[in-house]
This record gives sequence, structure tokens and C-alpha cells, in this order.
Amino acid sequence: MTTAHDLAAHLGPALDTRPDALRDITEDFGHLVRAVPRAVLRPRSVADIQRLLEYAGPRGIPVSVRGGGHSMYGQGQADGGIVVDLRGMRPVGPVTDSQVTVSAGALWRDVLAATLPHGLTPPVLTDYLGASVGGVLSAGGLGGAGHRHGLVADQVLELEVVTGAGEHRFCSPDRAPELFHTVLAGLGQCAVIVSATLRLVPAPARVRRYCLSYTDLTRFLADQRMLAEEGRFAHLEGQARPADDGRPYLIEAVAPHTGQLPPDDALMLTGLAHDPTAMETADLSYAEFAHRVDTDEEVLTETGEWLHPHPWLNLLLPHDRAEPLVRAVLADPAFDDLRETGLVLLYPLLSARLRAPLFQRPPGDVLYLFALLRTAPPGSPGTAAAMVAANRKVYELARSQGAVAYPVNALPMSDTDWRDHYGSRWQALADAKRRHDPYLVLARGHGLRF
Repeated sequence: MTTAHDLAAHLGPALDTRPDALRDITEDFGHLVRAVPRAVLRPRSVADIQRLLEYAGPRGIPVSVRGGGHSMYGQGQADGGIVVDLRGMRPVGPVTDSQVTVSAGALWRDVLAATLPHGLTPPVLTDYLGASVGGVLSAGGLGGAGHRHGLVADQVLELEVVTGAGEHRFCSPDRAPELFHTVLAGLGQCAVIVSATLRLVPAPARVRRYCLSYTDLTRFLADQRMLAEEGRFAHLEGQARPADDGRPYLIEAVAPHTGQLPPDDALMLTGLAHDPTAMETADLSYAEFAHRVDTDEEVLTETGEWLHPHPWLNLLLPHDRAEPLVRAVLADPAFDDLRETGLVLLYPLLSARLRAPLFQRPPGDVLYLFALLRTAPPGSPGTAAAMVAANRKVYELARSQGAVAYPVNALPMSDTDWRDHYGSRWQALADAKRRHDPYLVLARGHGLRF
């Protein structure tokens, strides 16, 4: 049996077994699953991660990775194992005219802080910039520019990783491509991302943000599809707002400009079926727009809601079943709380743009992210459990209609669920897992069993 003394002797000062340190890392952003590790590793170098995996693998010690700590349901935890806390590995740069190399523990706001002074940005960003680079790339990464550029993970030029076997590797589409494509959107199953080289594009000086209101879901979805296929806007997202009986659907569409020559509103909005009397526009710097969720985080932190349980559910709906599924879920009494709090995201993506092989999507050329972002009251585990159960019910309904999960959810998944999720790609993932993580110690918090 491995003792704390054995671990400390092998891993040195990077290992932290203090009770306070373990207590701080037993929960994630979801605050729904509690798992106590035996230790936390705060690596100072790639060698520290290598030593950990070389030691943990043969002994069957679970290892997980924590960046921003924003998993929902224990995905980044290691019950009885070791959590690799990457928050100390956050260097970004240098920045060239087309790329930047970023440590996996860096947050996306760190990336922008380094690239924007050069007038550059990653082509796709998640809405929330407090997530870590490694965490987003492991999931795939969705954002409002996805209809044009694909996943955040699709912007990666090269990865530096340590496999579950303790091998330090560099990989890219041309260099160890099998490993590269297994790591991106691979849920951390085969390797720990140490750093990523990201493609950069010129950042606009300013953007015009249009908020377009709709009374009819059919017209709302049709306009979203048209805008996604045309690529008329650089950023395209949407919301369903159950509490707003008058105009319950909102498109957020963003056009870049220089400030001296703003977009032609009539041209940008031609052919759309929104309510023009309710339209809102705002001109913002690109930095202001990219950081738009920061204010929400500050408010929710002040009220305490940011630290409450978050039983979130993210689904990818096929275009031809999106409307009835959205109507059914929003009419379900189990989701009545969305009328008072929470957020429902509903926006289109083009399947052909989503290139990471392990990123699962529904059939068809157009799909919709349908995200039910709810907050449970603190100190009410029964309510939180009921919300998770409601997620499961919706998942089963949506899956029966061809939808798939974007697997960052407060959603228990069985072995059968995971095999169904990956479908024809399951065997390839299982083979890669056994090749790169032969002792099956990495990322057990997702619940995959090979």
C-alpha cells in the first residue's frame, strides 16, 4: 500500500498533503460531487508531471487535472488519488504574428491579456474567460465564432503533453497525429496537456453587438440557421428566455468594425424576422466584448450565487428536431426555475466546421447548442439532486431524437451511455486509452470505463 511518506519521497516538494489543501480541492464549480484526494501535486515543471504518472500508473493511483476548477460533476476530481493543480503553470507567450504557445493552466483571460496588445486573438473563444486552456481543449470548446471557425480545439497547431504512461511528447496534425487527435476533445483520457500552440488572427478594433428579439421559435431558429450558413456575423449566439412571454427568444449577433466605418445596419439585418421595435445595439471595443461575462461573474460572486451548486446541462440538437425538443424541455415543470433564474443558451453551429474527431455531434449539417444553466439553492441537496435527475430525463428524451451531450454536464453517465455517445469511435478511443494510459489512471472522474 502506498503511503503519504512514499509519495512525498518520490514526488518531493511539489506534493501537498495538508488537510487544508485537500479540503480546498474536494469540490468543483458544480458543487454537486465531493471527492477527497490523497494529495495535490502543484507541478513546477513537466518533469514533476512525468514523475507523478510514472509512479501512479503501475500502482493504480487515480490522477486528475485541475485548471480553472470549472467542471460540473466531479470530472476533474480524483477520489483517493492525486489531483494535478495546474494553476501554477500559467506562462503565455511569446506572441508572434500568427500564433502563441500557452501553458495549460493559463486562463483564457491570460491569453487575451498577452495577445490583444499585439492586435491578435484566438479565432474562437468561450464566453467565460475564467476557464483554463487545458480544460477547454480537453472538452472541445464552444463559442459564438464556432459557426465560422469550429471548436476552440480546432485552433490548436501543436500540443505538449505527458501521456498516462509518463511519456513527454509533442504532437500536431503532422507529428504524432493519432495522439494529437486523441487529446483534443478527448476529456483528458490519454494525456495531460502541458501547453498548446494556438492559431491567432487579427482582432477587430471594435464590434457592434445586435440584440434581436423574436416572438416565434420557428422564425428564430430559421434566422439563426440562415445567419450561420451565410457567415454574415463574426459572432452568433442566442437565448431562450422562458420568463419573457412577449419576446422569449434573442439572437446576439456581432459585427467587427474599425470605429471609423461602422456596419451598415440595414444591410446586416436584411431578411431577418426579428421585432425591430425591440432591437438593441451597442458599440464596444473588442476587449470589452470578449470580457462581457466578467461583470456577471462579479455580481454573482458578490451575491454568493457563483458558489452555489450548478446542475448545468449542455446538449447538441439536430436541426430537424431542435424546435420540438426546445418546446418540450421549456414546458417541463422540472425546469420552471428557469423562469426566475438561470440562463438558456440556444445557438447554431455547422457540423463541417467542427473538426476534432472525438467531438461528437448529431447528424445533419446544422446543429444547435442547447444549454440549460441553472443554479440550485445552497444547503438543499434534495433540490440539487432533483435537478440532476431532470437533466437525466431530458438527456434521454433528446438522445432518442438524435441529440448528443456536450460532455461537461451535471449528468451521470453509464458505460452504455458512453459507448452510445462515442458510437463508431468508441473502439478507437479505447485503443488509444490503453496505448497511452495503459494503467487507466487518468481522468476517472468522467466515469468512462474501458
